[in-house]
Amino acid sequence: MQRIAVIGGGITGVTTAYALLKRGLDVTLYERHRYAAMETSFANGGQLSASNAEVWNHWPTVLKGLRWMLRADAPLLVNPKPAWHKLSWFAEFMAAIPRYADNTTETTRLAIAARDHLYQWAREEGIDFDLERRGILHIYRRRQDFEHAGRVSELLAKGGLERRAVTPEEMRTLEPSLAGDYYGGYFTESDATGDIHKFTQGLAAAIERRGVTTRYGHDVCDLEADGSGAWVTTAEGREAYDGVVVCAGVGSRGMAAKLGDRLNVYPVKGYSITVHLDEAASQQAAPMISLLDDEAKLVTSRLGKDRFRIAGTAEFNGFNRDIRDDRIRPLIDWVEQCFPGVSTRRVVPWAGLRPMLPNMLPRVGRGRLPSVFYNTGHGHLGWTLSAITAEMVADSVTMARPAGARLSPAR
Repeated sequence: MQRIAVIGGGITGVTTAYALLKRGLDVTLYERHRYAAMETSFANGGQLSASNAEVWNHWPTVLKGLRWMLRADAPLLVNPKPAWHKLSWFAEFMAAIPRYADNTTETTRLAIAARDHLYQWAREEGIDFDLERRGILHIYRRRQDFEHAGRVSELLAKGGLERRAVTPEEMRTLEPSLAGDYYGGYFTESDATGDIHKFTQGLAAAIERRGVTTRYGHDVCDLEADGSGAWVTTAEGREAYDGVVVCAGVGSRGMAAKLGDRLNVYPVKGYSITVHLDEAASQQAAPMISLLDDEAKLVTSRLGKDRFRIAGTAEFNGFNRDIRDDRIRPLIDWVEQCFPGVSTRRVVPWAGLRPMLPNMLPRVGRGRLPSVFYNTGHGHLGWTLSAITAEMVADSVTMARPAGARLSPAR
């Protein structure tokens, strides 16, 4: 039986360990924290959203970013201090603009393929993660943004996604508590939401029950590999494996360098707030349907009866994990404007670093050496894509790829 090490205990690492285990491999999972899902998989926006598959490599996004650079509360914020990692990332980001349409369609296809796996695993393992399959409503205040969404819908349709335009009146039928004036919206009935932390923790418990060796609190300080195997070194010692799968989020770039691969993952900070709906009035006033506000670049999820999650923004500021008030305040303001009946008396802020590659596609599959594999770089869609990329890398490890699945090319 092949012995495989998986590095990283977030959503991609735990789903990868699960997929490998189901193929009969002997799996050891390494995670530097004491528990699974304690970083970027802790409090994201909650959306399982094929409708949010549009990649960012697009000239309008670049122009908006330039206009926003001097605004502390802008949806996209770039620290102007030069750094080689950031500059090289943006150079590759710009070079990927000609592939905007193809990469958007490919991401859509992957997101749709991921759904069935994730739902099936939750059923098989009895995981309750506040799943809501009510669809996602994209809201637009301006005609030009709504018309752009129509062009994006054509790319999503090529990937197999159905979504429909809705009028402001239909929007209020879908979500009666939504306040404000809107030009129109797009509704994707097949999308869903759920608590990424609860799902990952539940699946982490399942892999332990099924025999995966979990090494929590083990910080990987060195990785080595050759054509025949791989070695993982922690403070507790050095262990040999037949192969290693790197699922280390924003730490993947440094680990790939140790293994002879270039993986230009950049940490793109995102923020969220969890509004605790302590009173019946707030529970009634908070939306049940999931929203994406295109202008504010915010997404929402209802997590059970008494939690309302709002997340978004993108901050290019290196490995800074500080939770900034001037980035959190716009999220609270948005809730008070769009859902004035919701009390924001008890709000929990959070920030996490999304592992993002310049072309906005995850790196899935083999590295330079036959014993090295990657499943990382999912950016803002790690939750959405996790199940299918886990299946893809597990098939790559076992030398059989699923029919129709394409791996992101090595870079």
